[in-house]
This record gives sequence, structure tokens and C-alpha cells, in this order.
Amino acid sequence: MVLFEYGLAEIGHLKRRDRKLGAAIDRIGIIEREVTPDLFTALVKSVVAQQISSKAADTVWGRLCRQLSIITPESIAATDVADIQKCGLSMRKAGYIKGLGDAVICGELDLLKLAELPDAEITKKLSSLHGLGVWTAEILLIFSLCRPDVVSWGDLAIRRGMMNLYGLEKLSKDEFDRFRKRYSPYGSVASLYLWAVSV
Repeated sequence: MVLFEYGLAEIGHLKRRDRKLGAAIDRIGIIEREVTPDLFTALVKSVVAQQISSKAADTVWGRLCRQLSIITPESIAATDVADIQKCGLSMRKAGYIKGLGDAVICGELDLLKLAELPDAEITKKLSSLHGLGVWTAEILLIFSLCRPDVVSWGDLAIRRGMMNLYGLEKLSKDEFDRFRKRYSPYGSVASLYLWAVSV
């Protein structure tokens, strides 16, 4: 299992910049979150998980892995969309997954080059693909590419975490951006704690 790595430098910075976040960090301690280093696997997982519970996503993912033995662009591209759908996916989601495999095989999506791009360009490229949006791209930046400074406005739990942390009834985009800048350049670590305090 590969974890999102961070340590004293990131924690020290966040505690200096934000007293309330610092108190949450002290209370919660180190958070261990698994990452998926293979970007294609992470992309397919993200489509599987859209708008369903974690338990349902795990079940569908297990079926897909058994069906294909290995999740690669080649194995997806070689599988009929109906067979992907039989793993418990909607036909639309199955089509998105098939499209991801095809995009890599035909060269429309170069995952090696993609991984070298800045965050904003990766988000733009991924969110242009069918079935992926800005939120999915930002989650992949954290949990596949381990980018250090991602705080997603599109993530409801992140926003709820901010509201809980700072005692806010509502959160404007300007307020969100002010907090995000405060966390920089370690926004991804801040995100881990915002998720933890969102419940």
C-alpha cells in the first residue's frame, strides 16, 4: 500500500499559518491515505466511484478486476462495452471507461506526458474527457500524482470541513480562496484534515 506522504515541514507550515487548522492537526495526528500511483487505474476507479457509495464502488471495482484480470488501456480497449457494463456499471459509465482506454491507445491521452504537466493543465486536459470533470481531476492530482497543493472547491466535504473548522454558516468562493492561499504550498495536506473534520 502506497500512502500520501507528508511530515513535519508540511504540518509545521500549516500550524503556523492557521491556528484552528493547527489545533485539528494536533487532535487528529498523522492521516494515512492510500494513493493509486498508476494514473490509468486511478482514472478508471474514479469513473466507477462516481455518485455511488464507497461500498458499491468497491464491489463494482472487484468485479471489473476479475473480469479483466488486469486494468490497462489495452485490456479496456479490447473489452466490449457491454461486458464492462455487466460488472455493475451504467451503460454511460461503461462507455466512459471504454473511452478512456481508447483515448490512451490512440494517443489522444498520453499519461506519461500528462504526469509532467502543471496542475492547471492536467485539470484542463482531464476534464475535457467524457466522464471526467474538474473535481475528478483534482482528486487524481492528490491521490494518484501526489501533488502537494490541491484544495478542491468542487468537493462538498472539503467545503463542509472548512465551515466546521471556522464555524461558518456558509462559505463563499472568495472565503474559500482566502483559506486555500493560506494553506499553500501544502493545500493537499490541509485537504486531508478538512475531510477529517467534515463529518
